[in-house]
Amino acid sequence: MAILKANEIRELSLEEMQEKIVEMKKELMKEGVNKATGGSPSNPGKIKELKRTIARVLTIIKEKEAQNA
Repeated sequence: MAILKANEIRELSLEEMQEKIVEMKKELMKEGVNKATGGSPSNPGKIKELKRTIARVLTIIKEKEAQNA
């Protein structure tokens, strides 16, 4: 999963954003399991970047919901 920029996220529909969140959470879980089992991460900054991207998507979803309300 590539890290998404805010402009790229805003172009997606709400359903697509929800799908992206599910994908990223699965990937985050895999990375967390890998770290917990003592494996070395392929990219050490990936966990932090996934968390930031999930938060970014959730923020944009809230913005869109506020505009529609």
